[in-house]
Amino acid sequence: MERMCPLSYGLGAKFNETYFGYFKEAIDYITITKGAYAILDPHNYMRYNNPSQQPMTGSIIGDTSDLKAATTAQFQAFWNQLAGRFKTNEKVIFGIMNEPHDMPTSLVLSNNQAAINGIRAAGAKQLILAPGNDWTGGHSWTGYANASSEYMFKMTDPLKNLAIEVHEYLDVDYSGSHAECTQPGPSNLAALTAWLKKYGLKAIVGETGGGQNSNCYAQLKELFGYLAANDEYIGWTGWAAGPLWGTFRSCCGDDSGNLEPGTKAGNGSIPGGYETIWANGFRPSIPTTLKRSGISSWK
Repeated sequence: MERMCPLSYGLGAKFNETYFGYFKEAIDYITITKGAYAILDPHNYMRYNNPSQQPMTGSIIGDTSDLKAATTAQFQAFWNQLAGRFKTNEKVIFGIMNEPHDMPTSLVLSNNQAAINGIRAAGAKQLILAPGNDWTGGHSWTGYANASSEYMFKMTDPLKNLAIEVHEYLDVDYSGSHAECTQPGPSNLAALTAWLKKYGLKAIVGETGGGQNSNCYAQLKELFGYLAANDEYIGWTGWAAGPLWGTFRSCCGDDSGNLEPGTKAGNGSIPGGYETIWANGFRPSIPTTLKRSGISSWK
């Protein structure tokens, strides 16, 4: 967000138009030239501050005890402006925020609702993805005081085109930074699935991945099979690809490279993540009957 709304501007409806031009060019290429969907995702952990302070520190959006913090109203204005600029692009999906953490879950709810209100006030009808607290982990959605499960069913969308976004890596600490997959994705998501069913909600696994090994390929296949078998889930996305990542790991080990076609791994001596993790772990689970049509929606 700091590229779109520099600190000298403050968070809100005023954008760096040069940067927005680059951003729109990329989104148009994805959605118009290639015909794919694009999720617009402020990767800020519900913070707005010097990006070098993220993800662990910095001013939490809406924290009224922090005089440097951007307000919930400013966050709403940001989303109102951004959504208004893309409201005619049916391939755009709005992801409210990447991985809020270490903040009151009630404030995550308030900021989410403000974003929803801003997006709909702009006349945008596309799908909105809303995160929870605790890095929006699917495995940690329930089961502790002030958990996301205690709040996120309270969100309202007049168009009822809203889904929960969770992240679910399969390594030992759910961080996506270890090569081996040791977490059982389906059983870790069971409580979330029951919660979604209880409240009639949908979810997407907005980040997942695994290491460059047969164990992770098998674990990913099991996870994707579980998501496909449960109607509460509308899909998943692999993390991550794109030139801004360089050779940084897509998931689980710096030598894996990213998922961008044609890129190499960190040491340059083995194929990158696209030819290994994507080809072996992700691509086999993409349904052959997958179709893109109409406005972005789970309906």
